[in-house]
Amino acid sequence: MFTNINLRDWRLWLFVALALLCLTPVISSPIALILGFSLATLGLLPQGINLGAVTKKMLSWSIIGLGFGINLEQAISISRQSLPLVAGSIIFTLVMAVVLTKVMKIDRKTGYLIGAGTSICGGSAIAAVSPAINAKNDQMAVALACVFVLNSIALFLFPILGHVLGLSQHQFGLWSAIAIHDTSSVVGAASSYGNEALLIATTTKLARALWIVPVALVSAILFGGNRKAIKVPAFILLYCVAILIAHFLPQGHEVYQMIFMVAKRTLVVCLFLIGAGITIKKMRETGPKPMILAVLLWVSIACGSLYYILHHV
Repeated sequence: MFTNINLRDWRLWLFVALALLCLTPVISSPIALILGFSLATLGLLPQGINLGAVTKKMLSWSIIGLGFGINLEQAISISRQSLPLVAGSIIFTLVMAVVLTKVMKIDRKTGYLIGAGTSICGGSAIAAVSPAINAKNDQMAVALACVFVLNSIALFLFPILGHVLGLSQHQFGLWSAIAIHDTSSVVGAASSYGNEALLIATTTKLARALWIVPVALVSAILFGGNRKAIKVPAFILLYCVAILIAHFLPQGHEVYQMIFMVAKRTLVVCLFLIGAGITIKKMRETGPKPMILAVLLWVSIACGSLYYILHHV
């Protein structure tokens, strides 16, 4: 994750200072993303830091930490209630991705990866499905770029829309978990909306992330890929373990709450790191068609899930 770091490089200390600042309440989730994006755009990122690896590791541990603040009975209840919406949205989005990919004459695997990232959990789903369908690096890169750009926009847009539409904490938490790509932005958007929204969004999103395994398996069958490459992300299992620990060992409640609060702040740092990995150059390299596909899928799942939530939840 760290190679050939120059401790005399002032950009390194600027990067570290801003990352530490994101641990404080002064910096909100959207601001953290803007700070990271600004550094990347202005060419102020230090050399020798593997942003992707650091972000993945920190995001995993942050989500595990959130598990200590989740009530087991509430988690089970929320998962049961959201099952039809979660399953329906995933199937609908993947089918729509396959159809639109063919109609728009986009590379088959690239289009499918965009669909997987939109329907389940952004970059994690793309990373999990890619080896299952034997996707090439450039196909994976295009899908990741499209999903990350829209995921970043969602972090800003959804809380505003939620207030404009007058969504309750429960409704917004459910909507953000279904319609926002990556877990980090789901948590960021929901935490800015309220604690109840955060609870529902985190639980629903991670229940949705469990669909990575069956989707990757089906994908491997459809594309004749490598079924042995399919793995359950460890952070999801450890997140469930954290919930169980907090439930069966309530004596450590104060410690669990401290871990939960720290995890919420480290997620803001994750958004700073994600922003640092997005540049205007990467956005241009995606080309129009894959991005148009990503937008169509995103708008469809956002509008469709919102309609369901408003009329059935």
